[in-house]
Parts: sequence; structure tokens; C-alpha cells
Amino acid sequence: MTNKDKSSKKRKYDAIVIGSGISGGWAAKELAEKGLKTLILERGPDVKHIIDYPTTNMQPWDFEHGLGLSLKEKEENPIASKCYIFKEDAKQFVVKDKEQPYVQDKPFDWIRGYQVGGKSLLWARETQRWSHLDFEGPARDGFAVEWPVTYDELAPWYSYVEKFAGISGNRDGIESLPDGEFLKPFEQSCVEEYFDKFLQKNYENRRAIIARKAHITDPQDIHTQQGRARCMHRNLCQRGCPYGGYFSSNASTIPWALNTGNCTLRADSVVQSIIYDEQKGKAVGVKVIDRITKEEIDFFADIIFVNAAAMNTTALLLNSTSSRFPNGIGNDNELMGTHIAFHNYRARVSASYEGFADKTTSGRRVAGSYMPRWRNLYEQETDFIRGYAAGFSTGRGEYFGRDGVGADLKNNLMDRQTGPWHVGSHMMGETIPKESSKLTLDKTKTDEWGIPLIHFDLDYDDNDEKMVKDYLENTVEMFEKAGFTNIRTNDSNQAPGLDIHEMGGVRMGKDPKTSLLNKYNQLHECKNVFVTDGAMMTSTSTQNPSLTYMAFTARAVDYAVKEMKKGNL
Repeated sequence: MTNKDKSSKKRKYDAIVIGSGISGGWAAKELAEKGLKTLILERGPDVKHIIDYPTTNMQPWDFEHGLGLSLKEKEENPIASKCYIFKEDAKQFVVKDKEQPYVQDKPFDWIRGYQVGGKSLLWARETQRWSHLDFEGPARDGFAVEWPVTYDELAPWYSYVEKFAGISGNRDGIESLPDGEFLKPFEQSCVEEYFDKFLQKNYENRRAIIARKAHITDPQDIHTQQGRARCMHRNLCQRGCPYGGYFSSNASTIPWALNTGNCTLRADSVVQSIIYDEQKGKAVGVKVIDRITKEEIDFFADIIFVNAAAMNTTALLLNSTSSRFPNGIGNDNELMGTHIAFHNYRARVSASYEGFADKTTSGRRVAGSYMPRWRNLYEQETDFIRGYAAGFSTGRGEYFGRDGVGADLKNNLMDRQTGPWHVGSHMMGETIPKESSKLTLDKTKTDEWGIPLIHFDLDYDDNDEKMVKDYLENTVEMFEKAGFTNIRTNDSNQAPGLDIHEMGGVRMGKDPKTSLLNKYNQLHECKNVFVTDGAMMTSTSTQNPSLTYMAFTARAVDYAVKEMKKGNL
């Protein structure tokens, strides 16, 4: 323990942010920029932008296993190794199975990133706004409590974070996918353009647009101020980008927060619980266990933002018990840890296309196309509620002969022929939050820091199965009509978790009897604790969620600081 840590006075801040991922980075930036002395606590090691990206400039031949995993690594990591990102170039940013155990009451493949920046180093950078149809969904369909926030209330905050983060995309004029503050878009391939025109001609409410991505395609002054540069299309983003071409906490919000002089970052700090003061009637700090030394240290603050990622945030709040809150801080209604949902990524369709034989793509593509949700938009037209979006991508492969010896082999290898266009789509389905889909804490088993292990008890339901069937049938039909051939369908039947979009557990709502957070992300029963990561989500929509976390976080900080200045916190 350092001298700084020994003095409780020096361990007092205006605000504490727990977690340094996408939402935690934004909380820290906004708090520090507004003048609050802010402490970021990250349970994993520090990862400094550029300095701590060990593989970012390595060539394929520099990797011992050609980017693959050894048999031993696969055997030791049966969960992590299922994830596409857990390869030789990025495995250092993914939690290993043995390091952080948890209990699967039902199969759940939990993919985590415990380091400064969290999973913002690893995310797919897809950034879509929600629409009013998404926020109004629960009230309209009756599948969850009503959202306490409307799209119109959040729209200015979407704009605010988009301008700072740098989002590329087209203004497509789609009601179900509102336009944003975009930098110039990436290009679609000729087949993607063809398919979009085909959909517009033959269907209502169906599009295949260029994906909206958190990549700087046209640097603005705000990006230059961050020290970030244009995306170089390397498509090696999971290694950490030395240019800051894509948005991450490491390249953007955390350095910005630190540069204010108001922010302190403390890595290797496992937060065990939030400290609640019975007499003051509010949270006063957090209890930290040093990841390396196992020493316990208390830090204190007037407001606390919990951004440890959805499942860890939920577990932390459940573990924060006191006489006032025996079941977890703010958990009077005992709904904390329930109504967890996720995205359903099980289904895929692939095909070939013989058209555009005279064209191909050049270089590495960072963005494919995106098909916004088209089912049950304005009326209930299927036997399942809600719907799904889909990814859509194309490309052409090369083939060449491997026969012969010496000069013949060389000539065969050099005689490269371009194959037909390959076409692929994957489903992104909205799952329904249910009270039975839950996270609980083990009563006896703990991790090496003495924190209870997490139990997961959630699964797909009949609504999900019907949605998968509909996606496969719809996509095959569209592909056939578009002239695609060799169409193949696949349902991976993968467990929840590999979508890496788990949400809920501490949901927002209007009524303290049925929700945990109010419209400003405050715990109903403990007003100086805010939750702005995926745990807050009342429903999941079909869009990738990170942009929504950013917008809610900036909005909540703005409110918290104003309330603090009024003396209400």
C-alpha cells in the first residue's frame, strides 16, 4: 500500500468510476472535464495506448502458431477459445477460463476483457442508434417494463458522443435506424450495392446499408486534439490501433480524462463492494482489493458510477450489502440480477453469386453491410414478438494450383484465379428479458479475492427459436430471389454469451417496484450511485449496444454534476 493510499483524506474524490471500458471511459471523461476530481478503478492491468499493444505491428510470420492457438491453450480455455477474438494476436486482452471462474447453472459462454480499456479494445465497432420504435417496444408489446427515456430525449446525447468518438456512415433516412453525426462512409462492394437496390425494389422496410462504424474516415479537429488519426484499413483492430483510428477508451476518453488533471487511474483494483453509510443514507465509497497484493483499501467519493460491464456491475451491487440493503444496494424489490437478456447470433446463411465477374475488392475491408430490423416494425406480423437485424458481407476468394515441383509449382502458385463472389449474413436477434433469466451469487464459493462466484441461469426460449426459423426462411427467400446460388443455412446452437452483448440485471424504469434505476440511471433507493453500462438496459433491441451506453453515460454525468452542485447528492 502506498503512502497515498494510507491517508483516507487523500483517498477522497468527488467521483469514483468503477470500470474503464466503453461506458467507464466516457463517465471518467465527462466527470473530469466538468471539474470533478475523479478516480477510475480498473480490476485488470494497465494498458496504455500504443505502448501496450504488443502485437499491433507484428507480421503473420512473427506469430509462433500462425495466429492460431496451441492445443494446450484450447484445452485450458474451452470457453474463451470459442470466441473469434481469442487468437494469438489478441488473446492477451481476453480473460482466461482458469483466471476468473464462474458457475454455469445453464451453459453461458462469458467473454470478458479485464484490463484498462476493457472490451473497447476488442469490440466490433458497430454503432447504430436506437429508434423510437425500440424505446417504445416494451410499452407497445408488453414484454418488459416501460422505458423511462424516449428517443427524443437521448438523441442530442447520441449526437454529442458521435462527434467525439468518430462514427462513419451514410445518412440513409431509415425510421427504424435514425441517422447520426457521420464522417464519410466506407464503401459497399458492388454486390452489396446490388442487393440493397434489389431489396428496395422488391420489399418494404428492407435495406442493406453500409455499416456504421466507430472509425475515423475523415479526421475532424476534435479527433486531432485526441491524438487520433484516420483509419488505415489494416483491419487488425483487436490488437489495439496505434493510430487511434477506431474508438477505444485507451485511445480516446481515458487520455482525455487524464489530461484534464482531474483524473486518477488506478489499475489492478478489484472492487469488492460499495460502502453504504446508514446515517448519511447514501453510498460513501468503495472497498477495493488490490489484484496483486490482496490488500484491502477503501476509497471515498460523493458520487459513484458503476461501469464494470453488465454482469460484473450486477454482481458488485448484489455483493454490496448492509443493514439497510441486506440483498444488495438498491435492491429493495429483489429484482436485481433478473431480467437479463442478450442478442441471438446463432443463425447464418451463406451463398455464392456469379454476377459482377469482372469486379472484385481491393485491400482489407473494415466494414461490411447492415440490414436493419424489418420484422414486426409497425404491426405484429409473425408468431414471435420483436425482431432481428442482420449483417451482410461479400467478397471474392482466390484459388491456385499446388501441383508440381520447382518451377512448375512456382508457376502454379503464381497463376491465381478469382473465384465467384461469396455472400454471407448473420442474425442479430432481440431476446426477451425475463425474471427467470438471472444472475445470482454463490453462498460459499469465492474467487481468489474472496468475492462470491457468479451463477448464470439463462437460456433461449420459444420466441428465440421462432425468430431463428423466420430469419433463415426470410434470408433464403431473399437470396434466391436476388439470384444467389449454393445457399447454405446454419444454426450453431451456441450457448448465450458468445454474442458478447449481455444486458440487464439492474434495469431502468419508471416504477421503483419494478425497476432498479430511474430515467437518469440513478438507483431508485440510493441516489448517488449511477449505473450506465449494459446492466441498465430495460430491453435489448437489435442494434449493437455500445453507442447507446455512451449516450446514456454522458447524459447521466451531466445530470449528476448538476444535482451535485445543487446539493442533492
